[in-house]
Amino acid sequence: MRSEDFWALLFAFVPLSLMAFGGNLAILGGIQHQAVDVNRWLGPQEFVDYFAISRAAPGPGSMIVTIIGWKIGGWLGAVVATLTLYLPSSLLCLAVSRVWTRYRGRAWHTAIQNGLVPVAAGLLWVGIAAVLEVANSWLAIALALAAFAVLLWRPKINPLILLGAGAAIAIAVDRFL
Repeated sequence: MRSEDFWALLFAFVPLSLMAFGGNLAILGGIQHQAVDVNRWLGPQEFVDYFAISRAAPGPGSMIVTIIGWKIGGWLGAVVATLTLYLPSSLLCLAVSRVWTRYRGRAWHTAIQNGLVPVAAGLLWVGIAAVLEVANSWLAIALALAAFAVLLWRPKINPLILLGAGAAIAIAVDRFL
């Protein structure tokens, strides 16, 4: 792996790591922007494909950065990309959690906690919008909305059932239309 690639991964993912309020899926829009628009490591469809692979694999969906790192620099790139996304936020969470629990129940503590809820929700919506924009397909949007409706109706359904149903529908539409 070239040193330029190492620094590019570092500068792309460390700031996103520190912005991951509400979980790493909240920064999916930023990951897409860095990988597709800024650094041009992936094309738009390739990003959607890698995202689908990362969601199907065990672990968090933000493991897409591991796949991006692998593409850029093999094993070393995968390790660097993964560490640059997970290590900074983990260290920050460790430090903040020690202070956070000490002041639980105070008015400012509750105000900050309530104020971060809409921030996390907004970041999640941006991530969803980024994936749907890159997908650029009426079928992908329809399947995403259908999966969303099913999850609202039956929140405990196994996501693999939705993934399999979506894949079957996409294959059928591609084959017969």
